[in-house]
Amino acid sequence: MQKKLLSVVVSVYNEEAVLQKYYEAATRVLKKISWDYELLFVNDGSLDGSPVILDHISHADKKVKVVNFSKNFGHEAAMIAGIDYAAGDAIICMDADLQHPVECFPRILEKFEQGYEVINMVRTRNASAGWLKNLCSNAFYKVLRFLSNVEFQQNASDFFAVSARVADILRSSYRENVRFLRGYVQNIGFKKTVIEYEAHARAGGASKYNFRKLLQLSINTIVCFSDLPLKLGIFAGIIAAGMGTILLLYTLFTRQGSPGGYATIIVTLCFMFALLFLVIGIIGEYISILFIELKDRPIYITESVRNMGADQEDSKEEFTHEKIVRIVSEK
Repeated sequence: MQKKLLSVVVSVYNEEAVLQKYYEAATRVLKKISWDYELLFVNDGSLDGSPVILDHISHADKKVKVVNFSKNFGHEAAMIAGIDYAAGDAIICMDADLQHPVECFPRILEKFEQGYEVINMVRTRNASAGWLKNLCSNAFYKVLRFLSNVEFQQNASDFFAVSARVADILRSSYRENVRFLRGYVQNIGFKKTVIEYEAHARAGGASKYNFRKLLQLSINTIVCFSDLPLKLGIFAGIIAAGMGTILLLYTLFTRQGSPGGYATIIVTLCFMFALLFLVIGIIGEYISILFIELKDRPIYITESVRNMGADQEDSKEEFTHEKIVRIVSEK
């Protein structure tokens, strides 16, 4: 009987300090599991020595597969590319910095063998992130759960696992350019469960998510999963009308002699214009997302691949939505 295949998808961007450590740690665990495995690295246009290290590892170990992007397309694109190329009966997505513990592989496989198709890995602690980043992360999920009708798992991360059936859906659908893959995984349905883990310290290098990127990811996520901000204008109008009525009554009952109210007028105008520009800014953000999606550019472009078979070796291709749909329909 042929063994089931586990695909481990690893996104890589300027991770030369940790790649060898990750490969050694992951293969040490993967060689002990009952499933066959493939280790699929997605090089997201790294500018350091990561491509050379991946080339060396893939030549020495044919279970290691590499997808090289033509440029940096971002972490979200790297994860969906790994899912697109993965051939496994189950797929684990994770980062290369060893903050996502490879020791969890056997526990994940147990859940697959119990019939689960979506496994969310939830951090219980991330000491290396610092109190401010942990506080912002908790606040982000609370705001997202309030604004969206999707029940997001608190502290879920980009470390997750899906079955081949769920992966096929992600390949054929959910192909937006502005995306939040861990949100799609939580929203896709099927039998799912949670495994808790404690994030390790980075094995080397530095985080690629600075404050600006985290802020942009937060905005994109809220825009992707909630239309409530668009309705802010209605609520703002109601509030402004209520405050205006109160101000009118106050003016009528307190005026004595010549009317004053200079400060009141200035405060009211500032308040109204602040609300107006806030609503315009929110609408502009949604229009920006719509503009990006209407252009329908590829999520990523592949420059070359390694150990994908003779017919794919060193291929240069672009995965479009139509191509993904065709591949899935042929399966």
